[in-house]
Parts: sequence; structure tokens; C-alpha cells
Amino acid sequence: MEYYTFSANDGTILAFQSSTPLTPSPSPVNDSIILFLHGFSGSSAYFTRNFPALSERSWVLGLDTRGHGRSSHSKGGYHVARLAADLRDFLLHIYSLNPGKKYKITAVGQSIGAAILWTYTELFGDAEFTSFLFVDQAPLQDRDLRFEWDEKKAHRGCYDEESMLAAQAAWVERPEETYVGLVDECLGYRYQPSSQDRDRSPEERQQDEEYFTSISRVCDGRWLARLLADHTRYDHREACELITKPTLVMAGRRSGCFSLEGMREVVERVKNGRGVNMDSKAQMSVFESGHWLFWEEPERFNQEVLEWVCRWE
Repeated sequence: MEYYTFSANDGTILAFQSSTPLTPSPSPVNDSIILFLHGFSGSSAYFTRNFPALSERSWVLGLDTRGHGRSSHSKGGYHVARLAADLRDFLLHIYSLNPGKKYKITAVGQSIGAAILWTYTELFGDAEFTSFLFVDQAPLQDRDLRFEWDEKKAHRGCYDEESMLAAQAAWVERPEETYVGLVDECLGYRYQPSSQDRDRSPEERQQDEEYFTSISRVCDGRWLARLLADHTRYDHREACELITKPTLVMAGRRSGCFSLEGMREVVERVKNGRGVNMDSKAQMSVFESGHWLFWEEPERFNQEVLEWVCRWE
């Protein structure tokens, strides 16, 4: 994987990783692309355990979204819709490298990465994509008791104005503590330890913590706090009904962020949306790990991604 950059339509420089060299022009082994979008305060470096295996089959791309990783940390742009617009600019950039070339793009959105794809679909449709994989994200983080969206479906820790303001304060005022808290929520063996985790050494646990906190540390806490407010309140339930492409929801049974019931809503919304014959094209796969299931169960994750890509291309 190598890093490259491009300019969004507002001039912001965004970075991404590519498994195929892009100079003088990309020459992928086939027309298959697997595109990764990472979670809140993350980067494309989240997927280091996934890129090598998947790049044997497809051209793998990992975008560092605005304000994350190696992308520019703009003053504004802390809205999911802006990140969706950046994704559109990214796809235009990829197509500009080989004018006239068409690709079969499988999009993998993890956490807020899934929200970006739902927003993209709401704004621009899903014609650019062959299929979707949404990794451990419910379509609404806030509770909405008017429509039976309670603690069983909403985000476990950030679900209303009070909890959102507390989370914002944590990212701004206690960043180091918050980075570690994120790891505790997102790794299943830390959020909900079980007997199967006994083999994890103290060294492995410390390495995981250092790896993920170092990625979060690159971000600006005040900018993240503003993005968090937009992300938490954004209701994507109706947007999920606009999806017309095969959809696989990958959920962590020990996720510290969402319940299985909340994530299952995505499948039901896609099935009952405007897509044709979506009953067989919208599915859910439950992992025995947490929010970062791609890290804790990489072999299974990679296999299921490859099977999904091959099934629908």
C-alpha cells in the first residue's frame, strides 16, 4: 500500500492508500475495487490487517477522510455530508486516472464510514457501487422515542444532548483519557472480556492500545467534537431505504457502541426500500468480537469480504 493525495472541490488536500501504484497510471489486475472508509478519529491505517489479503484479489483503496490521518485538517467541513462530498471527489479522481475505464466498486464503511456511504446514497444515489458492506454502525445514534428507537437500538454511550455534550468535552478537555476510552469501547476483548481472550498477552493488549491511540492523536479534538455532534444527530434510516445494491451488515456481538438490534435495522430498511428483490441481497453477519471486528477477527473478516465481492461482481 502506498499513500497518494488529491484535492477536494474546496481545495482541501486528502490522502488515501492504494494497493496499485498510480504512476504513470494505475494498472490493476482487474476491474474490481474494494474501497475502505474508516471510523471516527481513525484512518485508513485501521485496516493494515486486511489490505494485504484483499489486494491479492482486487485493487484496494483506503481513504483518510477530511480531518483524519494524513488528510488535511481543515477549519470547517465537520459534517457527514461534507465527507460524502469528499468521497464523490475521490471517486472522480480515481476515474480520472484511467479515463473511460469502468470499475466494480465494493464499498466497506466502518462506523462513521457507513454513515458517509448512507449520506452519499441520499445525495448522489448508489449507481457508482456494486455492493456495500457496513461494519458495526446503526442508522441513528441518538435515541428517538417517538419512533421506538430507544436504548436497545441507539448508541450505547452517546445518545442524546447531555451525553453528546459530555463526549464533546472529553475529546477537547481530556483527549488522552478519551483515546484510551475509545479503545475500551471498540475492542470486544476489552469491552466485554470472555474466556476466549485469555490467550491475549499483556504485550498484545498494550500494542493494540498504543496503535489505535496514536491514530486518534493525529486528529484535532475540537474539530472531532463538532463532527461528533453532526454524526450523533444524523438519522440515516430513510437513506438506508434508498439503497438498491447488495448489502452486508457486519456486526460485533461484543461491540461497545451498538447492539445487534440497532444494526439489524439497516438490513430491514434495505429490504423494505426501493431496491428490487432485496430480501436475498441484504444480510447480516455477526462476529464474536467488538466494534473493530476487522482487527480482532481479520481472517474471518477478509474471507467474508472476498466472498461478498466475488458473489456480486
